[in-house]
Amino acid sequence: MTNHNLYGALRAAFPADLDRTAIECVATDGPALFYTWRDLDRSSAMIANLLASLALPVGARVLAHTDKSVEALILYLAVLRAGLIYVPLNNAYQASELSYFIDNADPSVVVCASRDFGWLSKIAFRAGTAHVYTLDDDRRGSLLQRAAHHPDAQAPVPRTAADVASIIYTSGTTGRSKGAMLSHGNLLSNAQVLKTLWGWRSEAEGGDVLIHALPLFHVHGLFVASHGALLNGSKMLWFAKFDARAVTARLPDATVFMGVPTLYGRLLVDPSFNAQACRNMRLFISGSAPLLADTFCQFRERSGHTILERYGMSETVMLTSNPYAPTQERIAGTVGFALPGVDLRVTTAGGELIGAVEVRGPSVFQGYWRMPEKTAEDFTTDGWFKTGDVGQLDAQGRLTLSGRSKDLIISGGYNVYPAEVEGYLNELPGVEESAVIGVPHHDFGEAVVAVLVPSTGASVDVAACIAALKQRIASFKVPKHAMVVDQLPRNAMGKVQKALLREQYQRLFVQ
Repeated sequence: MTNHNLYGALRAAFPADLDRTAIECVATDGPALFYTWRDLDRSSAMIANLLASLALPVGARVLAHTDKSVEALILYLAVLRAGLIYVPLNNAYQASELSYFIDNADPSVVVCASRDFGWLSKIAFRAGTAHVYTLDDDRRGSLLQRAAHHPDAQAPVPRTAADVASIIYTSGTTGRSKGAMLSHGNLLSNAQVLKTLWGWRSEAEGGDVLIHALPLFHVHGLFVASHGALLNGSKMLWFAKFDARAVTARLPDATVFMGVPTLYGRLLVDPSFNAQACRNMRLFISGSAPLLADTFCQFRERSGHTILERYGMSETVMLTSNPYAPTQERIAGTVGFALPGVDLRVTTAGGELIGAVEVRGPSVFQGYWRMPEKTAEDFTTDGWFKTGDVGQLDAQGRLTLSGRSKDLIISGGYNVYPAEVEGYLNELPGVEESAVIGVPHHDFGEAVVAVLVPSTGASVDVAACIAALKQRIASFKVPKHAMVVDQLPRNAMGKVQKALLREQYQRLFVQ
């Protein structure tokens, strides 16, 4: 049987000279760190062997709640090698959020930052997790200490293309998070298509160098960016956090950059960002949130490069892309054409041009972890996945997204689901009900805004509400502004008319 373990395909793409630099960690306050391809292979083998020594059940989940580091990427590779399932979580999640994820994922292993070990290990052990390790961004932690005692060679555990490689959690409008199961075949097929489509250059062609400034708990940074460089044997310039001036300083040493719209906006604010800094760049790619046409145009004027916008989801990885070929136009406000192998349709009613976006193809996930009813609900009877987005196709097949059928907010590239935030707000003293909306923001694309209705005879302290939320949910979900009103606008059926609220507050952050 052919082994379809994703790590095997990535490892086969490593350069012949394993002592070449694979990743350079760019430090703004100290010396840079360098990792060779041999380091990636040996270190991931040691962690994979540690995991194997635990005698975990087939299909065991390894949940990671860590800061961004090369070691965190190595952990991901090790989990692939060990034939287990990797579950990355945003390191901003708080205890109340982690309780749900751990209960739902039921991991055999949890890896977290040392600062979180005290409270997180209690949640994990209470839920039945057998092993909790620490991993910090300074190459310390019990995971590495334990792995150091294991061999540095390992053959990837045989896996079929259909075996689950990772579970990516994406929230729902009910506030209940769903784990999208992505297989080894889903991830490899998408990476191979993007390698060809985006013209990744081989060593013989001069090679590519990727600036990696995205988080590792997200499809964009973990799969699209990391897989792209690894599958091409390309060096990465690694930033633990995005810093516009530091990134601009290293653009002359790179050829590819991937970012969310917020990062592009911040590059434009940096006075040192210009065409000279971009002289060696080949490709700028944007995704995870809509790119404003104004940002698209300003970036082209300042840099001499036209951003390539694409569209994907946690459940599907990448689905569409504007063209890479310079002879084909990249149009602001569009997300391009369906990738090779992806079928895409827009289902409309009553002669409308805009409709629901539905897809099928080799990268579409297998379903939601332990949610068969939700999985069935999100697929059509003829096997198409209902993305929840709405848009339209032009005569050439180019997709333009015009909104979301759900009330999803994308702030700084991160998904925020109003119902989840509303659930926390409604539990606060004096709050009768709430409505959470997204409004335009010059930096984040959309900002989370809360509209609160006080209980009868009560008053609401907005500052206290915001402070309370900061202790309970990730910072990117916390409203950037809140206001108190007597009542929420409703339609004849009693449903809150969030469209009216968005219209009313759309200029809240306009400068």
